Parts: sequence; structure tokens; C-alpha cells
Amino acid sequence: MKGGESVPSWVELLLSTQFFTTCSSHLISPRNECNFFCIDCQTPQASFCYYCRLSHHSSHHVIQIRRSSYHDVVKVSELEDILVISDVQTYVINSSRVVYLTERPQLRSCGVSNTKLSSSQTYKCEICTRTLLDDFRFCSLGCNFTAIKRDNEKNVAHNGIASNAKDVEIGTNNGSTNAGSANEISSDANNYRNEIPSSTRVIRHRRKGIPRRAPFF
Repeated sequence: MKGGESVPSWVELLLSTQFFTTCSSHLISPRNECNFFCIDCQTPQASFCYYCRLSHHSSHHVIQIRRSSYHDVVKVSELEDILVISDVQTYVINSSRVVYLTERPQLRSCGVSNTKLSSSQTYKCEICTRTLLDDFRFCSLGCNFTAIKRDNEKNVAHNGIASNAKDVEIGTNNGSTNAGSANEISSDANNYRNEIPSSTRVIRHRRKGIPRRAPFF
């Protein structure tokens, strides 16, 4: 998952779902723990068991959640075709590459061996600062998702500030344009009065004196 990209809606639901609970529809069945998730349905009861999958999700895209040291993991092979996870640290468990769903508690330094291990590692998760084994940015899908939300919020805020600044600039330019137009109109009016053709001016003639009749002879 990369910043600036739209994250599928099912990712947030996956990260907030509690798994490995007992299925209420199959209480006495042997495989009744809810460790499956359907990215097609995205129902409020997002986790379901093996039997529910056979009954209701046989043709859907289903992800199986697994456990490693009491933490939820997903096989990379189940995610890499539907989600970009290249920034998330992967681990090999039972010969399969997996990623953790959520952030895990930090390791505590106990003795010389752990201290040396911590000091020899230079890669850390950008969100929880957990020490990573390889050159990755995040320790889990949850931290990756948190980083994307943070970056997207920053982009929205930055775009809002840029938009407001652009509106102010446009308003200022309009004010200058209007003032310039008013000055041009005033100048044009003065020029018009000064350029009235002489033929249109009123010509006043002196009035002749009182006419007198010629005397009779």
C-alpha cells in the first residue's frame, strides 16, 4: 500500500476484525474457530469458520488468518495479488512467507544477546519504531495503513491551503483588473471630449441690424 493511493475498503475492516473466536453457528463442530475473512462480502460479522466458508463463501475471495506466537498473520501468497505489501516486513513461518496484521509489542532487551541484536539492527518501522530484520518501512499491515492515512490527511490539508491561496490571488487580480478597467473608461471619456470634430460644434452668427427701407423719391 502506497501513500496517495486509494486503499481498498476491506483493509480497514480486516485490521479491526477479531479472529479465532468460536463460531456461534457451529459451537460443537471441531473446526469452529473464526479464522477466515471475505473481501467480497465485507459484512459486520467479518470473521467466520471453515463450515461457514463452505456454506456461504465458496465462490468468494477468502483470506485465511493464521497464528504465530499469539499474533495474527497472513500468507504473502494470499495478499500479493490483491494488495501492494512491498513495504511490509515479511517473515518465514512453517516454510511460508507471512506478514503480521497489526503492530506487536516491542521486544524487551534481556541480557547481552538481545542487546547486541538490537544494536546491530538499523531498520525500524516508521510508525511504531519496532526493529525490523530487513530494509522495509513497516512491521505490519496495520502500521502501513496508519502511514497511508497520515500521508493522505497531509495531502488534503496541503491541497486545501494551496486552493485558498489561489482563490486569494485570483481575487487580488480581479480587483486590479477592475481598477484598471475603470481608469481606462475614465481616460477614454476624456479623450472623447477632446476629440469632438469641429463640424459638430455649434456655429453662432452675429445678428444683423434692423433693416431700413430705402427713401422714396
